[in-house]
Amino acid sequence: MYLDAAKKQEIFGTYGKSNTDTGSAESQIALFSYRIARLTEHMKLNRKDYSTERALTMLVGKRRAMLAYLKERDIERYRDIVKKLGLRK
Repeated sequence: MYLDAAKKQEIFGTYGKSNTDTGSAESQIALFSYRIARLTEHMKLNRKDYSTERALTMLVGKRRAMLAYLKERDIERYRDIVKKLGLRK
């Protein structure tokens, strides 16, 4: 499995406040970004996998909504996570 508990703890430790910080917006955005990258690679190989395409679209929407929430609440945290993940140019 590509996303086990150890990988999640690593993502939460890097982008969240601690390894068990699963609720902060930064850690959720980082987890969504990791999953989006994996699904994008899968879609490059399997172009007709429409269920995965739909899941990818939904994840991008969730990440976008979370980023909009973070931008509205705290612009500095938003800028920091965007810079760390390299989402904007």
